[in-house]
Amino acid sequence: MHLPHAPLPAYYRSGDAGAREQFLRATFDDTAVDYNRLEKILGLGTGSWYRHQALRRAGLAKGMQVVDVGMGTGLVSREILKITGEPSRLIGVDPSPGMMKEAKFDTPVECRVGRAESIPVPDASADFVVMGYALRHIADFAAAAAEFRRVLKPGGRLLILEITRAESRWGNALLKAYMRGAVPLMAKLVSKAEGTPMLWRYYWDTIEACVPPAEVVHTLAAHGLLDVDRHVELGIFSEYRARG
Repeated sequence: MHLPHAPLPAYYRSGDAGAREQFLRATFDDTAVDYNRLEKILGLGTGSWYRHQALRRAGLAKGMQVVDVGMGTGLVSREILKITGEPSRLIGVDPSPGMMKEAKFDTPVECRVGRAESIPVPDASADFVVMGYALRHIADFAAAAAEFRRVLKPGGRLLILEITRAESRWGNALLKAYMRGAVPLMAKLVSKAEGTPMLWRYYWDTIEACVPPAEVVHTLAAHGLLDVDRHVELGIFSEYRARG
C-alpha cells in the first residue's frame, strides 16, 4: 500500500505526485487559521475528549518519549500533554509550517518540519508514536509504516487515528451529508480563509476514497510492526494500534 486513496482529479492532476503535494501544502498552510474552529464544529465539541480516551486506550503514560506525526495545529499534542505533563518528551512533526504556527501550548513543544515517510528523529528513539487523522494525506503509507517501525523502541507503541466510512449504506450517506454538505456550509459562514470550505469537502472525499481498513492493518504488519489491531468507536473512528 502506497498512496492511501485513489487520486482525486477534482483537486489536482491525476497521477501527478508533485501536483498533489503542492495542493496539500498550499491548502493546509492557507487554511490553518480556521482549522481548530472548524474541528470543534466537525466533532460537535467532543474531539478533545475522544483523542484523550484513544491515547489512554493505546497505552500512553507518563515518562514516555512521544512523537506526534502530522501534528497540525496540536490537537493531539495537547491531549498528550494532559496525560504525560512532559513537553520536553514530546516532538511534533508536520509538513505544514502554517499548521504548526497555529499550535499553541502553555509550555513550548519542539516542532519539526517533516513527513511521515521521513520522520526527523533517530532510530529507536520513541516510546509512543501517534498520527492523528493524517493517514489520508501522506503520499506513501508503506514508507510511513517502515518509518514508524524505525523510530519506535522495541516494544514501543503506535497509534493511528482515522475516520473511516460507515459500514451501513445509510450510515455512510448521513456521514457524507454532514461532512461534505453541512460542515463546508458552516465553514463558509465562519471561516477567515477562502479555501476552508473546500478543505472540508476534500476531507470527506479522501475518506470515501481511502483504502479499506484491512489494507492498513496488513501494511503495518508487513513492515515489521507487531500485535497490529484496529479498534472502532461509533462505527467510524478507527484506532490502528501496534508495537515496535
